[in-house]
Amino acid sequence: MQTQAASPIAVSDEPAEHFRLYLRAAIYHLIWHLNDLVTANEQDLDVAFMRFPFLTGYFRELLGWMPPETGWDEGTTWWRDQIAAWERDASTHLPLLGFDEEQGIAYRQRLAFVFCGLPDEDSRFGSVIAWLQAPLDARRPSIELVGRIAGCDDAWALCRPLVENHLVRASGTEGPRSEWVLKAPPELWDVLRGERPDGEGRAWRVLRRESFPAPHELVFPAHFGAQLAGTARLLREGEIDVVVARGSEGSDRLATIGAIARELGRDVLALPSPATVDLPAWIGPFATLTHSMPVYTFELGPGESASIPRLEGYRGPLGILLGLEGGLESEGLERSLTFDLPGLGPGERLRRWSAAFDGYDVDGLEAISARYLLPGEHINTVATMARTRARLRDDGRVRIADVRAASRALNRQQLDSLADFLEPDGSWERLITSSTTTEKLRELEARCRQREVLPGKLGRGFGVSATSGVRALFSGPSGTGKTLAARTLAAELGMDLYRVDLASVINKYIGETEKNLHRVLSRAEELDVVLLLDEGDALLGARTEVRSSNDRYANLETNYLLQRLEHYRGIIVVTTNAGQNIDPAFQRRMDIVVPFLPPRGDERRRIWDLHLPDDHLIDPATLDRVALRCAFTGGQIRNAALLATLLAVESGAGQVREDHLVEAIQSEYRKSGASLRLHLNGSQRGGAQSVAAFVGSAPTMGGRDGARESK
Repeated sequence: MQTQAASPIAVSDEPAEHFRLYLRAAIYHLIWHLNDLVTANEQDLDVAFMRFPFLTGYFRELLGWMPPETGWDEGTTWWRDQIAAWERDASTHLPLLGFDEEQGIAYRQRLAFVFCGLPDEDSRFGSVIAWLQAPLDARRPSIELVGRIAGCDDAWALCRPLVENHLVRASGTEGPRSEWVLKAPPELWDVLRGERPDGEGRAWRVLRRESFPAPHELVFPAHFGAQLAGTARLLREGEIDVVVARGSEGSDRLATIGAIARELGRDVLALPSPATVDLPAWIGPFATLTHSMPVYTFELGPGESASIPRLEGYRGPLGILLGLEGGLESEGLERSLTFDLPGLGPGERLRRWSAAFDGYDVDGLEAISARYLLPGEHINTVATMARTRARLRDDGRVRIADVRAASRALNRQQLDSLADFLEPDGSWERLITSSTTTEKLRELEARCRQREVLPGKLGRGFGVSATSGVRALFSGPSGTGKTLAARTLAAELGMDLYRVDLASVINKYIGETEKNLHRVLSRAEELDVVLLLDEGDALLGARTEVRSSNDRYANLETNYLLQRLEHYRGIIVVTTNAGQNIDPAFQRRMDIVVPFLPPRGDERRRIWDLHLPDDHLIDPATLDRVALRCAFTGGQIRNAALLATLLAVESGAGQVREDHLVEAIQSEYRKSGASLRLHLNGSQRGGAQSVAAFVGSAPTMGGRDGARESK
């Protein structure tokens, strides 16, 4: 073999250079094998070069690296020794060295792996490989050819660790094993070439270590950051293998694991639950090659559990993100450490908002922090969207309206598939209820405003039972203003309102009701919205004696809701039309019970005034008589006023007359099943007599003072 003057191996200390050294060594082994092949046929290497001219350029480059007069067999040893010396001096993470001899992967296996990917680097190598293993029709190397190129007598022993660790994919496995064709997954090949794929648009993502804070930079109590730094030490020393972070979906659980990974000098490979997505077989070696810490996310429901995943082709620390429900199976837990993420107090939350708005002028930062009780990750998301809105203005200053709009956008994204958004609207002045109901609603508003301060002011006897959650029960007949009161409460608090019909949540399959409740309650809790559970009778009814399996599971659903409400940390309003049927245990767990009664005559009169157009032509005395005699609920009055206005518009009159009102009232009575005799005189200005005739014959619809009013 003729050589030129040798150049010592002196390349930059980078993973891409490490890959190129192995690439040159693999090409040298290929040409070395070609030389043996043509020599055995009493031919010269030039014959092979004439068949594959592109090899000449590669060969000349290789000779420029090697010492003069190096023999063919000496050349294979020279490349091995040079690469080993270079690896000893390298100070950075080298992907190919992520696998070690304990996994059966040494220099020859790494060389074989690179050889399997040669056609990906230069497609012309596929032609050489096809020629060498003819009549096997494949442009990728077979196990037998890989063994011959690497100079190994036992090809399967050489390739087996590559196959079992998913570094290469084998095809044609229905045929003889020696003819299995091997291919390096493109994702792994890209990592070796020095690229840093981030998994954009895929089920997995690579998050760079520099994007995470150091443990002491996390906005948690000081001792918590010290525990995280100590956890990194335990992982590094092999005392534990798994770190579990428990918290809501919007909390800093990922940042917590990321801070530990940063301490270990690793990136984070974020993965979904194996139960939800089929991850590629190469994801384990991908984590190894990228020096990443795999972090799985499990969103478990009540009573559910998951096993700690094991990745083939990866040995190292593992992170798991868990919600507030469910747990992990016992296998492997003895080598794990679990963190329950502490919630953000007022001071810590203000620091998070301040950090999220770093560099921006903000109006009312303290008011924003006190109003939006969001967990850490949601604070980052809302702040980012609010900054974007602020940049639409010339001054670029963030206002509370920007934060409100950003928070609502996040709520709609997270909750719209689980509950119905109700526009907060109204004020207490416009809500016409009894004095008792108004007093309780004002008390409820005060409780909501002070929900974070109150637990810290209570006596020692409350212990840990006091939470920042507020639970209210609105009880009363349909149409008495329960939903309107919830909308008014949300408007007064400046919060979003979402409604869930409990009857639609109930599922006939065992355990599904609890899962449905868990999803909506957890999401509403962390987004800090007012949650309205409508038709609470469906699950809040008194528990029954167990006479069948149906009774037992119905009671389990009720028990779950009882327990969940007791520890709920947000604002929740439950409505019921039949308060007498509510389980007493629910009554005890409610912070405030607000009764909603049918309106009295004077209240009905105010409701009519509120809903009829200001320019109506109905005589006040007539309205007094209607309000006194027709014992409608607020909802019925609203419907009647709407219909009367529609009739006025449709007739072309433009203004509501008494005949429009009569027809609208009559319609409401018909809906309730009442039978009326009403004879209108048909005149446009004869409404007073018509209304008088109508209300004189109208049946009473009930109410607190229905008996008195009917006299």
